[in-house]
Amino acid sequence: MNTIIAVAERDITEEQPSQALEQAAGILKQGGLVAFPTETVYGLGGDALRSEASEKIYAAKGRPSDNPLIVHIAKEEDLQRLAREIPEKAYQLMDVFWPGPMTMIFYKQPVVPDSTTGGLDTVAVRMPAHNVAYELIRRSGILIAAPSANLSGRPSPTSADHVREDLDGRIDMILDGGDCRYGIESTIVDMTGEIPVILRPGYITKEMLEQVIGTVEVDPGISGLLPEMKPKAPGMKYTHYAPKGIMYIVEGDSRKSVIRCINRLVRERQAAGCRVGVLATRYNAMAYEADEVLVVGDRSDELMISSRLYRTLREFDQRGVDYIYSESFAGSGLGRAIMNRLLKAAGYRVIQV
Repeated sequence: MNTIIAVAERDITEEQPSQALEQAAGILKQGGLVAFPTETVYGLGGDALRSEASEKIYAAKGRPSDNPLIVHIAKEEDLQRLAREIPEKAYQLMDVFWPGPMTMIFYKQPVVPDSTTGGLDTVAVRMPAHNVAYELIRRSGILIAAPSANLSGRPSPTSADHVREDLDGRIDMILDGGDCRYGIESTIVDMTGEIPVILRPGYITKEMLEQVIGTVEVDPGISGLLPEMKPKAPGMKYTHYAPKGIMYIVEGDSRKSVIRCINRLVRERQAAGCRVGVLATRYNAMAYEADEVLVVGDRSDELMISSRLYRTLREFDQRGVDYIYSESFAGSGLGRAIMNRLLKAAGYRVIQV
């Protein structure tokens, strides 16, 4: 397959003509696949209401078919086409966080095919806050199912180049809309119960949600589900975001103990002939002795870290690193989402010192 790559202006408006967007919309209407930017990561889009389009998405990504897709919409009325029951709390969250990096899960309408929802009776829906994504949905006239536009298990793409690395020749088109703002996937909130439950942490935090609707719970599956459990939301069951090198997270009570431990582990791997990398914050970077020390950002700026995380993991791949040791980013707020992604990238390999 010849993948078309086209630039889409980020500041596009409804009135502006855009050959790239019109071409992409035409591909989607014909049942094809288009990768496009959102404020979180790049998505791989297909017609959410056509089973064959969803099946193409799973095939292109090598994604397990029981891992549900997120449906992207451009207006609130579209939610009623997809969701059977929409509680008042969902409308309250929409008023504050849509469009934006928040996905909600509802019981689905019969029109939504099982292939889009991973065989579940629920559907995940979000309204992206990115002009290119909005215009693509609007101009195509369809609802777009879109997981991240990467090979399954790889770090999610935050630029068109990342999409090209993974999916060139496997999909019809890539819309290049520049780098993504947040760099990690949307917060997912299950709205099917009396108390909303976070199934995946993201930029919209538990604290932010509770300011709007009161009590919100966090699903224990966020810390890792057993293999036999069925995922209720994208990213809950399978290994995700992983670089090619084997990754460990090192946690400790003090900065010095973490640095000492990482440097000891680095030397051991180097003595065995391995190329070793360290994922570090800016303040600590000079203290490490690895072959590759990549700075993900300042610990005080969690948005910087989230926006650079997947790019940094992919850079380790480009530098041929066999092992990666990362500092821990445990904490509240956005730090919780960053740590969630790191744990999955490391396959939950954590060293305590």
